[in-house]
Order: sequence, then structure tokens, then C-alpha cells
Amino acid sequence: MSGCGNCCGSCGSCGEMILSPGEVDMLRKLGQIPFLPAVRRRDDPTPYYLEDDDYSVEEYSLILQCLEKRQLISLDFGKPLSGTYRNAEAHHLRGSFALTARGQQVLELIEIHGI
Repeated sequence: MSGCGNCCGSCGSCGEMILSPGEVDMLRKLGQIPFLPAVRRRDDPTPYYLEDDDYSVEEYSLILQCLEKRQLISLDFGKPLSGTYRNAEAHHLRGSFALTARGQQVLELIEIHGI
């Protein structure tokens, strides 16, 4: 996936992980709210986060894809959250995402080091 990392790919397997400001922001959101809503089109597996306007829809999509690729979040379209999804349309599949154990560890390091 292009645009997801620097140096060796930034997957973290080499001991170094470079996160974008948007990725750090999303991890912090998940530190406050353990499950956040995601949507995707029925004919496209690309996830979207539509709940705020801090980043564009495309930027949020890339953030989610990168965090999932790095195994920092888990996306699940089999477990939608109850309630309404902001800006979701009828053709969207509803799902959710949350921190993985690895994501929680990275978030703790971010908080400890004040990044």
C-alpha cells in the first residue's frame, strides 16, 4: 500500500515504526473511545471513517488502512455499533474498529514519550 510508511515500510517489524500525525490522532481517539464506527461500500472493501472533519474522507480511509496493515487496529464489518452512523448512506455497510493489543502498546508508548 503506497503512502503508508517510510524507511523499510514502517511496519514495525524492524523495531521502528513511523506514524503520521493522522495515525497518532486516530490511536488517541481509540484511547478515549474503545470502538469507533467505520463504513464501506458493498462493492468495495475500502474502509471509511465519517464521524468528524479533522481529515478528509480519503485521508481517514488511508489512516485506517495503514493502521490495520500495521496490526494496530482491527476492522470488523460483522459487528456494527448500535445507533446512527454520521453521514452514512443506505448503501454503506456498517462496522467498527478498535485497538489491537499491539495498538494499545503503541498508544502507551506515544503517551509515555509525549509524542
